[in-house]
Amino acid sequence: MKMNIIVAYIARFVLFVTLQLLVFSQIELGLGIHLLMCPLYVLLLPFEINIFILLIVAFGMGFILDIFSNTYGLQASSLLLIAYIRPYVFKAFAPRDDYDPLKTPSYVDMGNLWYFSAFGSLLLIHNTWFFLLEAFSFRGILYTIQKIVFSFIFIYLLSLLLQIILVRRSKK
Repeated sequence: MKMNIIVAYIARFVLFVTLQLLVFSQIELGLGIHLLMCPLYVLLLPFEINIFILLIVAFGMGFILDIFSNTYGLQASSLLLIAYIRPYVFKAFAPRDDYDPLKTPSYVDMGNLWYFSAFGSLLLIHNTWFFLLEAFSFRGILYTIQKIVFSFIFIYLLSLLLQIILVRRSKK
């Protein structure tokens, strides 16, 4: 990767962590909705990123969020889980000609169906893991399911909106 691309991903890392800690974690929407936007960062990393680097980045982001949010490993474990299964999900939803290295794994480049399938499944796994670990009990399972579903809907729509506004189409 070129140095300016690496710097852009580092800046995006700092931006996501800062926004999560100072903005999204402070928003109360009710119904148990938590705006956890960091799975979007893990999704937007390049297709060809080394799995070891991906796991380190996901753990680092989760660890920083856990320290400042007092979530005791919830963020780190859920981000690590989706970072680990990301290559398998991407392989399952890969286009017939495989991924174009010039494109990014975003709604803008990959389209609506791929984004809903790939990011939707990763986000659902992330939310399920996060909220089940948070509850750490099957008592109140209906409330936990409510948190999983409503948070999924709001995070998905917000991430879609952010990508439409901020992510530029890759050069073909």
